[in-house]
Amino acid sequence: MSMIDKILDSYKPLIIIPVIITLIAIAIIATGGLQEGIDLKGGSIAILQLDHPVSNDQLSTMVQKATGIQAEFITVTTTGTNQSTVEIAGNAADVVAISSALSGTATIQSFRSVGPLLSKQSLTQVYYAMGFAFLFMSITVFIIFRNFVPSMAVILAAFCDIIIAIGGMSIFGIPLSLASVGALLMLIGYSVDTDILLTTRVLKRREGTINERAKDAMTTGFTMAAAAIGSMVALFLVVKFFMPYAQVLDQIAAVLIIGLIADVLATWLMNLGVLRWYMEGHR
Repeated sequence: MSMIDKILDSYKPLIIIPVIITLIAIAIIATGGLQEGIDLKGGSIAILQLDHPVSNDQLSTMVQKATGIQAEFITVTTTGTNQSTVEIAGNAADVVAISSALSGTATIQSFRSVGPLLSKQSLTQVYYAMGFAFLFMSITVFIIFRNFVPSMAVILAAFCDIIIAIGGMSIFGIPLSLASVGALLMLIGYSVDTDILLTTRVLKRREGTINERAKDAMTTGFTMAAAAIGSMVALFLVVKFFMPYAQVLDQIAAVLIIGLIADVLATWLMNLGVLRWYMEGHR
């Protein structure tokens, strides 16, 4: 008996692993919360090309003097050897005043502002987007399988993926922004894709044993997961080392990496375990 067969035969204890990780993620989100990006909390963000080395504190002081905004609302991070990012929470800042204050020290490569009213509307739209995406995904899954237990296993696996990904965002300080929300929406689609692949092959096919059908689905599923995770890791590294100003791509890649790893656990430990349990009960 191979190692995979042994794992498949002792599936019941494995179901609890993604559940425990999901509960830990919920606890992390509840205690640590989530940072909100400029898109959702309002403010300005500037990508700076430094003319000479300067500390983050010095940049913060210069921006503070130019805008009159208190230091606690200004965040400066180093995004590359000669690049820094300045985030100013609250109302939109005066780009002309900042550019003048930084003259001779840094050049503004890009500048973006979002007003409080627009950011509030964006946050509301984010909640609607996530809610409707999950609702229509659930309806589609029930229509496809027309069976409560397998359908709920698919939905629960997708829920675990999203919660673990959001927990990872909280741990690593990835802000909730339009970019990261887009990544979460992509995760819903990817998670359902792998779960439907597994459920269709195990539940609807009749040739071979349950283990043989599960291993066939695992071959395809792990190939998909490896390709997706590998491509996102490559994107993340390229952005980090060669395009540090492309924060949107950075956030998307980071969220997808966390979510795709969570999907492997949720699909092949929990969903597969639930399906095995269900199939054995209906022999």
